[in-house]
Amino acid sequence: MNAQPDGPEGRLRRFATIWSRAVFPVTSTSATRPEFEEQLLPLARRLSQALRARAFDADEAKAVGAALVTVHCTDPEALARTLDCVDAYLVLYCGEDGAQEDLRARAGRLQHAMAAGFAEALRERTLAEQEAIAQAALRAQGVVAQALHATEARFRAVFEGAAIGIGMADLEGNILQVNEALLRMFGITEQTMRARKVMEWTHPEDAPQTWKLYDELIRGDREHYHVEKAFYRPDGTVLWTNLTVSLLRDPDGNPQYQLALMEDTTERRLLNLRLRYEATHDALTGLPNRTFFFERLEKALGAGEGQRFGLCYLDLDGFKTINDSLGHAAGDRLLVEIADRLQSCATAPGEMVARLGGDEFVALTTGPDTEREVDELAARIMNAMIAPISIDGRDLTVRGSIGIVEGPAGERSPAEVLRSADITMYRAKSAGGNRFELADPEADARAITRHGLTTALPAALDRSEFFIEYQPLVHLGDGSVRGAEALVRWLHPQHGVLGPDRFIPLAEHTGLIVPLGRWVLEQSVRQAREWQDKHTGAGPLRINVNLSLCQLTHPGLVQDTVDILERMGVEPEALCLEVTESALIGADDDLLKPLRRLHEMGVDIALDDFGTGYSNLANLRRLPVSILKLDRSFTQSMQQFPADPVDLKIVEGIVSLAHSLNLGVTVEGVETGAQAEQLRILGCDTAQGWYYARPGPPERLHELALVDATG
Repeated sequence: MNAQPDGPEGRLRRFATIWSRAVFPVTSTSATRPEFEEQLLPLARRLSQALRARAFDADEAKAVGAALVTVHCTDPEALARTLDCVDAYLVLYCGEDGAQEDLRARAGRLQHAMAAGFAEALRERTLAEQEAIAQAALRAQGVVAQALHATEARFRAVFEGAAIGIGMADLEGNILQVNEALLRMFGITEQTMRARKVMEWTHPEDAPQTWKLYDELIRGDREHYHVEKAFYRPDGTVLWTNLTVSLLRDPDGNPQYQLALMEDTTERRLLNLRLRYEATHDALTGLPNRTFFFERLEKALGAGEGQRFGLCYLDLDGFKTINDSLGHAAGDRLLVEIADRLQSCATAPGEMVARLGGDEFVALTTGPDTEREVDELAARIMNAMIAPISIDGRDLTVRGSIGIVEGPAGERSPAEVLRSADITMYRAKSAGGNRFELADPEADARAITRHGLTTALPAALDRSEFFIEYQPLVHLGDGSVRGAEALVRWLHPQHGVLGPDRFIPLAEHTGLIVPLGRWVLEQSVRQAREWQDKHTGAGPLRINVNLSLCQLTHPGLVQDTVDILERMGVEPEALCLEVTESALIGADDDLLKPLRRLHEMGVDIALDDFGTGYSNLANLRRLPVSILKLDRSFTQSMQQFPADPVDLKIVEGIVSLAHSLNLGVTVEGVETGAQAEQLRILGCDTAQGWYYARPGPPERLHELALVDATG
């Protein structure tokens, strides 16, 4: 086989090749395997496009499932192998650079839609075949009618030789004749068949109109009718048939006999039921899947006035660790056991449990009193997971976090309900796990806002939505402005100006803090250069820039800093990098190495929020820091007179320790003159806070420096 080209088209071709090799052995086709692959290639392309489309399109995946029937993949095994290929290889070969978790979730939904489309197409094909048989049966009816008026020999040949079951009865329902095909369907003798009247062959699943149509035919008001009807066999099994009943008239046109033509559809019906089950149930646990659950949830939310719903969204705590340590086979057995336990928790009317995927399960309860019932359901689920689960001789204790959403029907869509439950579940997980939380609209709104900010961060940096404000650093001895701390802000198009507390944690979580931090450093150093060109005071104005733990561990930190300083023409002594004390607690030599290199170059390192991290003071000797930045919690009491003597002693001790180690002391959060004076007396070196100036544009700092320089 020739090598296939690289790139998206080559990967798509490889996916189609794998697919055709898996499905071809169970496909009824006269095509060769390469010809069959060419038939699957456009279907693979449609799946690839649906996987990466902006919005999920179930109809596209359904169309692919239906197309499988068109290319003769009608064996259920062909569907199973197709879904396995999509699950294992679609994201791998067609996902390109998309988010893997989202693509795999999308691939799962595509599989469900494909299975539904396959089942629907197979059903339509079956109905078409049934219609063809019905037409043939009607034609057979004409042949039988002619035979009755012609010769008994010709009639008997058609009657006995037909492949479908044929029976004749009078208008009172007495069975007069049946053929061998009909007797084989029912598994009884002709004598037993003729001993029962037509009206006795009822079944609980008869459609309401079945016997109404029969009465109309007997009265002569209808010539024939066609229904799907079930019959009981003597052994208790059920025979499903396509039944066509026709009225036979005498030569004068008067009703005389009824003729029944039956096709055995039992196996076909079982196949359709199996396909429906596979399309709506999880293959591993047997629980209803996401598709089935959404159908039930949509029905529950559309219930009438006075009806309510309760939803428990469960995610196992630490399941990935089990998968990684014991293997996926052990993880699958664990999920099966969890599913069995959950199933035993939801047995009351109106309750159901489903598996959404991975280690995520949902439990739904409906009715007028779900406010109480959903809490009880969540408690039962938590209790069910207390007992250890034995896997490969190991007793595993599994816990879970549950988000609960409860409310009246008709107010929210299924997607909104599930999103709220998902957010609430993660709130329970963030609180330590092994617990359940109730949905809170305000918490939901905050989570949605956080998600929106997270997704908007990369584009915000590209659109230059960030800007920097500067807060002066003032020398406590002479009141001169010595520099400023750079504080990044986000001018959000909808939310206005956001402080760093709103987006820096999100940037750290997503990794965007590295390019954002590099931008802040570059802009701040450029501003320091402008200040140096304008400032004629006693010394250059220094710039303090905050450094996160993510930036500290980035391998390009030192080189980026050196490049920026050299490009801007700023000496290293004019830059101070602030690192929080908590980031350096227990730091090893590898983490401290970039700070040491920067410190050796002349860049000052400040230990920010000192006093909040419970670090060992002896560790100060090994840290490459030159400044302690005292947390404001130690100096808040100094805003009032007299200050707390305990706080005074603590600050005095820290200042003394710092100076003995040749470290400067900076205090933040200074808001009153009395506080500033007290800190000066205690020996602190520099300070910042609203007493001197709020963070503002760089021009404001230059003005303050000019005032200081001119006296």
